[in-house]
Amino acid sequence: MGCLHLMGLFSCQDNDEEGTVKIYNRETQPILKSVGVSTLISDSGVIRYKIISEDWFIYDRTQPQYYSFEKGLFLEKFDEQYHVDAFINCDTAYYYNETRVWELRGRVCVKNLKGETFKTSLLFWDMNQHQIYSPAYMVVDGIEQDLEGYDFRSNESMTDYLIHSSSGAFPMGEDREVPRPNDQELIMFSSDTTQTNTAT
Repeated sequence: MGCLHLMGLFSCQDNDEEGTVKIYNRETQPILKSVGVSTLISDSGVIRYKIISEDWFIYDRTQPQYYSFEKGLFLEKFDEQYHVDAFINCDTAYYYNETRVWELRGRVCVKNLKGETFKTSLLFWDMNQHQIYSPAYMVVDGIEQDLEGYDFRSNESMTDYLIHSSSGAFPMGEDREVPRPNDQELIMFSSDTTQTNTAT
């Protein structure tokens, strides 16, 4: 990640009533705290993300090193033409520097460019592999179908995704004939996996 604009310094020491200095354990304390964050982040020299958060802690001595957004995070993702192709909102977020993985927790909500909404309590975003995934329960409010299930995987734009152990509602027009599967199709329909592929 690049172009990180940080504001404010988090003090790792404090004075007691007698004037002595208390030194906290730097292995577990943040080196920086930024308050009222609104910043752009570049990837390979190209601006790809905008982050808005109430606070931003940077832990440089922990293993692994990470950033913490304890009071929530709102993130916009841009495509190559700087169009917003996804919105992400969550209660708490962590970013791990070495692996370039985001961990989003709490009320996680993602909306893609098509207007589909994804809701879960835990979501991971691997920026190296360009994948978004979650082992937790996921609800998808789609344009053409509503889905729910576990073991969610998607591309970064949330337009090509896969849900295991899924169920959902697939609306049909009144004038549309209900298909009647043959024996071979019934075997295929017994799979517990639902996949949606959409051209990006």
